Amino acid sequence: MILYNVTTSLDPEIAEEWLEYMRTTHMPEVMATGFFLKSQLCRMLNEEDDGITYAAQYYAVSLDQLEEYQRVAAPALRNDMEKHFSGRYASFRTMLEVVE
Repeated sequence: MILYNVTTSLDPEIAEEWLEYMRTTHMPEVMATGFFLKSQLCRMLNEEDDGITYAAQYYAVSLDQLEEYQRVAAPALRNDMEKHFSGRYASFRTMLEVVE
């Protein structure tokens, strides 16, 4: 199993709006692509400088499946995120193999 983790640091002014967008729009759209088995959203507790950081996590069956998602579906979803919150967040993505 592969864990796709998207960590996002937010401008505090948009935190509530972004969280609502993730819950009602973005994460449901990601799951609707059919590439992932489950998802979860976590808030980082050890933030510095009063920052607000979340990790959206998605579980895929294989690396091939995740790479297909990145090729087929991710660009449009990222563009929509950018359209809503341009310049007010920073994200980085990691791919992890679930060992146990």
